[in-house]
Amino acid sequence: MSEISATTPPSVPATTVTAEPLPDLAALFAQHHQRLLRIAFLLSGDDRLAEDLVSDAFAKAYRHLARGRVADPGAYLRRAVVNGWKRQIGRRIRDRERARHLRVGWDPAFEDTSAERERILSALATLPARQRAVVVLRFLDDLSEAETAAVLGIAPGSVKTHSHRALARLRTTLEEDR
Repeated sequence: MSEISATTPPSVPATTVTAEPLPDLAALFAQHHQRLLRIAFLLSGDDRLAEDLVSDAFAKAYRHLARGRVADPGAYLRRAVVNGWKRQIGRRIRDRERARHLRVGWDPAFEDTSAERERILSALATLPARQRAVVVLRFLDDLSEAETAAVLGIAPGSVKTHSHRALARLRTTLEEDR
């Protein structure tokens, strides 16, 4: 039997591996976590799924950031959350009616348990997935039409159409509930 040596054979040049500084994940987390949770919850209607979507987004972002592949971490994270949510829809995991009965405890903005909040969440849950995504990104995350289109991978004209239809449906739904 031959022995395996831990040293580099003389014919192979030794290379020095220099580690590039890893991104400051704690700062990135502090800056984007709450906003991403809000987006994920409003898209999915499920606080646990929202946590999973955001966690997955940070895990993917870290791998790509470490390799220097991400120019805008905030946009990358938002896109990763939306794409993760779209995958969940494709798998039929989410339940549209659960949003009506959720109590959200991770965001102070959602601590209010008023009937108005319940009405809005219920109305939002009635929207088709694409319309809900447009409303959440456009009006609750305050993205422009172009930014919303880029995140969802659709044309800016489609954002306008989905936005118009979603707002009309929300108005009708909320007026009927009064």
